[in-house]
Amino acid sequence: MIPALIGAFPPVQTLRDLPALRTAIDALKRDGKPLALVPTMGALHDGHMALVEEARRGGRHVVVSIFVNPKQFGEHEDLDAYPRREAKDAQMLTAAGVDILWAPGVEVMYPAGFATNISVSGVSEGLDGAARPGHFDGVATVVTKLFNQVRPNVAIFGEKDYQQLAVIRRMVADLDLPIEIIGLETQRAEDGLALSSRNAYLSEAERHEAVALPRALGEAKRQMEKGASVEAAIAKAIATLTHHGFDPIDYVTLCDAATLAPMSVLDRPARLLGAAKLGTTRLIDNIAVDPA
Repeated sequence: MIPALIGAFPPVQTLRDLPALRTAIDALKRDGKPLALVPTMGALHDGHMALVEEARRGGRHVVVSIFVNPKQFGEHEDLDAYPRREAKDAQMLTAAGVDILWAPGVEVMYPAGFATNISVSGVSEGLDGAARPGHFDGVATVVTKLFNQVRPNVAIFGEKDYQQLAVIRRMVADLDLPIEIIGLETQRAEDGLALSSRNAYLSEAERHEAVALPRALGEAKRQMEKGASVEAAIAKAIATLTHHGFDPIDYVTLCDAATLAPMSVLDRPARLLGAAKLGTTRLIDNIAVDPA
């Protein structure tokens, strides 16, 4: 997290309507410094604050958005239960020196009559795209809106949501959007669990077992890089997750690092991705895997 003393920065400017946002963005841009956007759904933790720290590099102005996007939640997912704590989030953003907190309501983001959907084929179709139909359409649509609203030079996303990052990169390239996309390495707790707002749902016992996910992926990575078959390494990882109470296991899959096409042989840079439920909490993680 960015080291900052309480009171070192003025309170973050919290905005909720587009005219006010556009006026504030125009004012920020007058000094010619680049503008960075960190899109979030709130319930901020150290992983988010690492994104903010990256955003501030080079003296950039920083806008953080908080919007719990209903379009990326499925019918039986946790939209209503998703943690919301804007006051605490705003305090964290103030301490980090963020310029603007963009916190629109649903009626601002999706006004009456809203009828547009953005879909990115290919990279969105497997993994979470298969497990959560429509999820990445919701992501692509809201991120495009955020880009148009904030007009950043740079946007920062975490590699924990690796497929999401791939979808956004593909969308930006296809639509010729003049925005640099930076992916930041997954931020982890001391025991290796990827930081996530949904970790708050885990009971104490579940939190203890949850670390099996990054450990199983890490062991599969080591085995593959030593020459073990992809199929055998993945089967062992799935068995480990089952032993630790994960059910159902949506996927443990090796994919091309750029296209996310499934791989059965480790012959190019790859990503090993996993998603599974522990109790009522769905956890995801991924790790880079490289051929010898």
